[in-house]
Amino acid sequence: MASCMRSLFSDHSRYVESFRRFLNNSTEHQCMQEFMDKKLPGIIARIGKTKAEIKILSIGGGAGEIDLQILSKVQAQYPGICINNEVVEPSAEQIVKYKELVAKTSNLENIKFAWHKETSSEYQKRVLEEEPQKWDFIHMIQMLYYVKDIPATLRFFHGLLGANAKILIILVSGSSGWDKLWKKYGSRLPRDDLCQYVTSSDLTQILDNLGIKYECSDLLSTMDITDCFIDGNENGELLWDFLTETCNFNKTAPPDLKAEIMKDLQEPEFSVKKEGKILFNNNLSFIVVEAI
Repeated sequence: MASCMRSLFSDHSRYVESFRRFLNNSTEHQCMQEFMDKKLPGIIARIGKTKAEIKILSIGGGAGEIDLQILSKVQAQYPGICINNEVVEPSAEQIVKYKELVAKTSNLENIKFAWHKETSSEYQKRVLEEEPQKWDFIHMIQMLYYVKDIPATLRFFHGLLGANAKILIILVSGSSGWDKLWKKYGSRLPRDDLCQYVTSSDLTQILDNLGIKYECSDLLSTMDITDCFIDGNENGELLWDFLTETCNFNKTAPPDLKAEIMKDLQEPEFSVKKEGKILFNNNLSFIVVEAI
């Protein structure tokens, strides 16, 4: 029965639309904005100390919206200092969007941009064949789901940190509804080689095993999934797809699986009920790793 279900990643346009619905129905954007305004300045407070140039490496920089916010905070902390910003991003489409965003954004005069169309593992392989340079700030935001060997990746990038440098990682929290959903139902949902289920709980365990010091804190966020419980609601159907990473989940999932997930999503460990709405726990975590 599960064979008729297919991964959401197999239909790019539906994935893009379901992701857009997720952003519209969640507080993820506000949560990230609050992080940028309140937490990031403290994290970057020492990365440029006594340096003539600040080197920043963005892994999975996407279309650049978050990257430019980070760069703006670095500029505010270190006015006038040259910034070398290199981006590793496998999607040519995203790189085009990133370059367009840079072209229409003011106050970027002291920033040099370079883009590498490659995955983090391709970047790793290429850099190991050269003389690896040190970086002052490396960030990996919502991208470790797409990495095959996370311990090797973390060890590698940790080795690229210069003096006072830091790595910032943001991903789904181990306290979120995602963690429970993936652990309980992951084996019954269609998997895609591109993406794996990983949360901050998995990551902190990996960092502990590697003996790498870090700090981890949660960023509170919710997603309104009320429409998921209204029959025939288009928004709800797309949110179901995003939640389960399944294309047309509502139409293709076995009835027993759908009923179980529907029941669980209303339970307190997954969601809260507030003012007639069902709010899924979409908490994120930010993890800061320092140089040795």
